[in-house]
Amino acid sequence: MSWSQSLVKLATYEVETRQTRLAEIAGRLADARMRLVMLDAEGEAEALRAREDASAGWYLIGYGDGLRLRKAAIHTEICAIEIEEQGARDALAQAFEEQKKYEHVVEAARLVAAKDTRRRETAELDEVAMQTARRSANAA
Repeated sequence: MSWSQSLVKLATYEVETRQTRLAEIAGRLADARMRLVMLDAEGEAEALRAREDASAGWYLIGYGDGLRLRKAAIHTEICAIEIEEQGARDALAQAFEEQKKYEHVVEAARLVAAKDTRRRETAELDEVAMQTARRSANAA
């Protein structure tokens, strides 16, 4: 394996690693958002219970305060995860750019090698043609 192929392989690995990291962050973000939805549903259920049962209404104010605190904590967590997700997206974009640069270098090297091979083959064919022409001229 050439050094250029190794660079491409490493860059591809880096992209895959960053994609995995981004997927993990997206999973945590989805989980946090789901917890927020569940808290909203829990709050609505508790409010409905308080409307139906007068004794449960006494606890609704304290429950509402606690619910607001838990929702605020999840909102803070969501904001932090969104910032982390943006950083991971930026890192992934950078890894893709690096991978494309290495792939471009490999492709350019391949084209140069192919051009050099064609040039040598053409020179060899020209030499064979010149030798054939000399033989024909000497034979006549």
